[in-house]
Amino acid sequence: MIKIHFNSIVILVLGLVLFSCNIPNKKLKFAIIQYSHETCTFCPGGDTKIEDWTKRSPFVNGKDVLKSRGYIRGFVHQASLFNDVEIVGINSPDYVFGGSSRSWNTKESFEHFMSIILTDLKSKMPVDAVQLTLHGAMAVRGVLRPEAEIAKRVRELVGPNVPISATFDLHGNEDKEFLKWADAAFVTKRYPHYDASLQGERSANFLYRAVKNKYRSTTATRKPKILTSTVQQWTGKEPSSKIMERARRWENRNKDVFVSVFYGFPWSDVPDIGATVHVITNNNQELADSIANDMNSYFNRLKKEFAGGSYPLPKEAIEKTKEAIKKEKTPIALGDYSDRQGDATWIIKELIDNKVEKFLIATLRDENVLKKLSQNNAKIGEKFNYRIGGYTGEQAGKPVKIEGEIIFFGPYFGYENVAVVKFGKGNAVVIVPTYEQVIRPSDIKFDNLNPDDFDVIVVKSRVHFRRGFDETGYSKTVIVVDAPGDFVGTTRLNALEYNYGPINELYPFNQN
Repeated sequence: MIKIHFNSIVILVLGLVLFSCNIPNKKLKFAIIQYSHETCTFCPGGDTKIEDWTKRSPFVNGKDVLKSRGYIRGFVHQASLFNDVEIVGINSPDYVFGGSSRSWNTKESFEHFMSIILTDLKSKMPVDAVQLTLHGAMAVRGVLRPEAEIAKRVRELVGPNVPISATFDLHGNEDKEFLKWADAAFVTKRYPHYDASLQGERSANFLYRAVKNKYRSTTATRKPKILTSTVQQWTGKEPSSKIMERARRWENRNKDVFVSVFYGFPWSDVPDIGATVHVITNNNQELADSIANDMNSYFNRLKKEFAGGSYPLPKEAIEKTKEAIKKEKTPIALGDYSDRQGDATWIIKELIDNKVEKFLIATLRDENVLKKLSQNNAKIGEKFNYRIGGYTGEQAGKPVKIEGEIIFFGPYFGYENVAVVKFGKGNAVVIVPTYEQVIRPSDIKFDNLNPDDFDVIVVKSRVHFRRGFDETGYSKTVIVVDAPGDFVGTTRLNALEYNYGPINELYPFNQN
């Protein structure tokens, strides 16, 4: 009897082992949410409404969210390497038509998309971790800290024990409120943002370790009292490069330390405007505070250098352009950095007045002219005779008359219609329906227009254009151009009327 009983137990145990081997291991579920907007509250484009987010579709389906580039691509790549992780995309807002040229998001719009996000997230629960792909400079009427509010609502839904991490653009305006609800923040250290994918990878690694109880987040936040224009934040020069290098040095000393630096976004009038430092450590509050204090101190030691600097106005810039042409230092890239609406005509007017030849304007916004061309069934080869640009406000200058020939009219850049017009002696202009920032010469290569054929290329960009025009060696001369007058986008921040940002506490408004 005893022998039989023993054998029965052995058989039972073996059976249970074999059965358990056939049961697939339950995977950890990582959810990805996307809600990103860089809001220029001073821009005259009007409030950003639901329809501005839904030009292409009501929202981005969760499966398509996983196909996004940049931060999400990096996150998905890294998380996919973990065999026990399942990645699920959450229905999320698309990108805004016009990008950062649009003004305040409406409260209605924010609540609309938060409902979409939270409804889908709830349907896919339980989840083990949440990745938020944000910007940091979103501004919403009636919501003081939008990104923190997003984290708060996600936290309330998933509970206190689910790790939440986020990736951000370095142009963010943030404070400690975000890390009250989330466990970590990973901010790009490069501008242009070459490392967006890398920050996504770091976020995935963090969440995996947190879920496995190998990382207990302890954080410290500091607000260096400094405000700079975005054109001064290019990490290809000092002191911007030095600040980010200091952050990297701290990270290199300890694999469990993450130092994220926001340079701030001055065109968004919000309570947390200006620079921010987030430090994340693994259960070491003393270390987090020590690093945060060091970064804060270093930031402020460099504030005069960081917030200083000026750039040539169009007249001076075109004189420099003519000199470069004489010396055959072409092609020349002119960065029209102050034009956030995309329709400013200061530079094109100066080029025409100075009889400069072989220049390309890439791009100039004029949705009204494009509408007229569409109504007239415009075709390649037809004559073009319109005044273009200079219509969104004083900062845009005045419309410029262009007489030439249409060499392209149709879909481009994801828009229904874009027009390319040749005029003068080897000149051309690319007309778009909203602000469009060209980053690479290949972005403006049409069937019958090659950027290589021009001596001068004007782009509506502050820094991102350096990726394709400067750091590749494509342009032999690079000139960043200011605009006359005290308008949004220039380095002259004192021209703006802030109502919510505590600018009197920030350098250069406060010289102490």
